Amino acid sequence: MGHFLFFLHMIGTLALGFYLVLPFVLGRVQKLSVPAREGTLSAIGGFNRFAQYGLVIQLLTGGYMMTKGEYSVPWMIVVVVLLLAMFALGGIISKPLRLAAAGMRENRDVSAETGKIRTLSLLLMVALVLMVFFMVYNSII
Repeated sequence: MGHFLFFLHMIGTLALGFYLVLPFVLGRVQKLSVPAREGTLSAIGGFNRFAQYGLVIQLLTGGYMMTKGEYSVPWMIVVVVLLLAMFALGGIISKPLRLAAAGMRENRDVSAETGKIRTLSLLLMVALVLMVFFMVYNSII
């Protein structure tokens, strides 16, 4: 059972890999045509939803594995706070994505939304890198 849950945990980690490449994808979006930008933002919204499901898998499998292992309390607090931050940032980014795609359809200026999307994507990437760091080096704290 433990190996299967670890496998599911790794599948969830792969789903979160989207957050690592998201800032780089968004850096290239400005060079696209308006219809391509709208399609890209819609696709990013779908991938964000997929990554949110990956976060749920991480929560369930990681929470179970935490109960079976011997981890320090500060490490568990840091990991849970990072996971909750990723949940929050992933949820917050969905609104600007939706508004930017709708604004492009209406030929509005969406620079405010795209700025929020870039900032939130960078924060998501940093949170994920920190999470991976603490997963690999769990004896630091």
